[in-house]
Amino acid sequence: MPLGDFINAIPAPIFLLIHLTAFAIGAYFAWRSFNADATTLGWGFSLFALAEISYMTYHLDWTVFLFAHFISEVLDLLAFILIFAAVTRGLPASLRTAESRP
Repeated sequence: MPLGDFINAIPAPIFLLIHLTAFAIGAYFAWRSFNADATTLGWGFSLFALAEISYMTYHLDWTVFLFAHFISEVLDLLAFILIFAAVTRGLPASLRTAESRP
């Protein structure tokens, strides 16, 4: 038995619910980011939400696993890069401010 084979006993609707929840969280964070004029962060969360939609295509039997997984991983990687860039953009200035305090 391969490692993790027990996961096959979980019904597909549970996986859909998990990915739908993650999509809703990503879409909400994207919406809040765009409203706060943090567009880079908004695009990062939008790509994460799109990755969750891609994952759902497998569970809906619209795509094969490796295709959905590949597309989702690329979208997640791009999302990670954009979110990292957005979060660290103001970091050096805030570190300088913290260093100048007595």
